[in-house]
Amino acid sequence: MQRKKAPFRADHVGSLLRSETLKQARADRSAGKMDQGALAQIEDQEIKALVAKQESIGLQSITDGEFRRAFWHFDFLGGLGGVELFESDSGIQFKGVQTKATGVRVIDKLHYKPHVMVDHFRYLKSITHQTPKMTIPSPSMLHYRGGRKMINMGVYPAMEDFYQDLGETYHGAVQDFANAGCRYLQLDDVSFAYLCDPEQRKMLSERGDDPEKQPHIYAGMINHAIKNRPDDMVISMHLCRGNFRSTFIASGGYEPIADLLFNEVNVDAYFMEWDSDRAGGFEPLRFLPKGKSVVLGLVTSKTGVLETRDDLLRRIEEAAKHAPLDQLCLSPQCGFASTEEGNVLALDEQWAKLEMIVSVAKEVWG
Repeated sequence: MQRKKAPFRADHVGSLLRSETLKQARADRSAGKMDQGALAQIEDQEIKALVAKQESIGLQSITDGEFRRAFWHFDFLGGLGGVELFESDSGIQFKGVQTKATGVRVIDKLHYKPHVMVDHFRYLKSITHQTPKMTIPSPSMLHYRGGRKMINMGVYPAMEDFYQDLGETYHGAVQDFANAGCRYLQLDDVSFAYLCDPEQRKMLSERGDDPEKQPHIYAGMINHAIKNRPDDMVISMHLCRGNFRSTFIASGGYEPIADLLFNEVNVDAYFMEWDSDRAGGFEPLRFLPKGKSVVLGLVTSKTGVLETRDDLLRRIEEAAKHAPLDQLCLSPQCGFASTEEGNVLALDEQWAKLEMIVSVAKEVWG
């Protein structure tokens, strides 16, 4: 049956391909040809059109496509107190391609201060008749990539204090979104999925982090961040193995972290990637407790090739052997544009995939 509460049977991760109008405006702003006010007006117009398109194809979960961001994570993290964005020596290395050379580092005590993305949410909420969904990076994203070296040793000689302050800073953010009327908030996270990859675990060990302990630390931060949220506020988590220009970073099934993920992290729902063999099988779903949902990321956002209805139906049926069908939903495996560059597919291919998800979800759940 169709759901009245998020996550919805047909849902999506959040980011969407930027329009050409928006890309040009952001380029003009970067080149100094346009001021911030003019850019914001164009962003408003393009987001309004994007919202209308999402509603027209039957989506109940509506995002702003992350149209005001360059990166899915850095834009938010850089707005937290004690954090600064900086131009790094190199970007994040994906399979054969690298992002722009941007990074974040902790330069002072972490604290929450009014964040511009709360205003972004307010605008989204004002222009949709459906459920507005806000996406922000998980708190673990301020630590996972850079680790200890990106945190000022003089400010945080003890990592326990860093983790405590980060959880409290995020708690302030979650409360601010809640006060603005947000009832569907998503934490985008790569750490848990990356910890399923032996190479990533090796990387953590070599820099001095314990890959066995780290996910428990992250779970504790997340639980602190989302405690005391309103009873009707749904918190979801998206697990990603890397998504930039249709490439990836990590591989490996969810088995190493599934029990911890489902039973130690106090979110309501999980968006999980199952669009390729790199994700392993559905067996980890056996750990899913009652009262939580998994949104099956069976439709890839990395190519424009449209999945077949029969294949999606077969894979949903296969997943339902390991968790009740009523606790499952359907979505793309990731966003279509985790950075402003976007993945390598066309706009009409993106919308065809989302329309297919809506159609298949109706067939499966009514």
